Amino acid sequence: MKRLLATNISKIMKFIDIGANLTDPMYQGIYNGSAKHEPDLPHVLERSWTGGLDKIIITVGTLADCAPTFEIVKNDERLFATVGCHPTRCGEFVPDPEGYFASLCQQIEQHREKVVAIGECGLDYDRLQFCDKAIQQQYFEKQLELAARYDLPLFLHCRNAHDDFAAILQRNRDKLPRRGVVHTFDGSLEVAEALIADGYAIGINGCSLKTEENLSVAAKIPDASIMLETDSPWCEIRPSHAGSKYVRSKYPTVKKKEKWEAGSLIAGRCEPVMISQVLEVLAGIKGKPAAELADQYYKNTAKMFFPAKGSD
Repeated sequence: MKRLLATNISKIMKFIDIGANLTDPMYQGIYNGSAKHEPDLPHVLERSWTGGLDKIIITVGTLADCAPTFEIVKNDERLFATVGCHPTRCGEFVPDPEGYFASLCQQIEQHREKVVAIGECGLDYDRLQFCDKAIQQQYFEKQLELAARYDLPLFLHCRNAHDDFAAILQRNRDKLPRRGVVHTFDGSLEVAEALIADGYAIGINGCSLKTEENLSVAAKIPDASIMLETDSPWCEIRPSHAGSKYVRSKYPTVKKKEKWEAGSLIAGRCEPVMISQVLEVLAGIKGKPAAELADQYYKNTAKMFFPAKGSD
């Protein structure tokens, strides 16, 4: 079995990954509809726990994601989930809006101990070919009712849509005392500051750290407002990314079919264990000890999503 090689960073720190797409077919060995290797999610999870992950929140982006997600989380006290509909999938509401909404409610109620946020929901104007603006706006706002009904924070998505996104949140602010986190943030400092001023946290992953401009923004975001994520299997930190020069943890990978064996990390597929690299980039651009930041980000996340457990 391939052994995970990395620095000792994870041995003295613990992490919560706020966004991992663990129902993605890649973790079943399927890439672009073609099977390349055996399902290896158990290996992915074992690497996560060994690498310092304390909890992982699995992202749900559509009603169809719920059944496989809750099958994964049901027997592991370290795994949790969101429930919601991604903006590019909001067309699924249209044939039966009330029925779809009722089904989301049913999923939350049936798995109440495992659901820690509403989402992934929001607006995505970069991919309007999948769902037009009006439908995205209507059903983003509709999902805010779930946050209010179940007293849960939001796991939010915003792409090239800040003005409309902020307006919808603002007019519903009184019903959203728990607020939430804007994940995979790659916007301007001005946008980040506006979100933070209204009580929202900022989720940082590899896609938040691609360019020098991204690094400049992330360096200025207050540590008390940051949460770490991987958005696995997406958003790995690649050698071409500006943030890669700060990465210290190394995870040897193999090509997905030619050299795969049980325990292998797959080239081009991000995993929760790689959250250590996100931390390393933030420590590098902020000029602060990684352990200090890890502790702060863990507490931020625990306070929002696991308040009953406190921030210990």
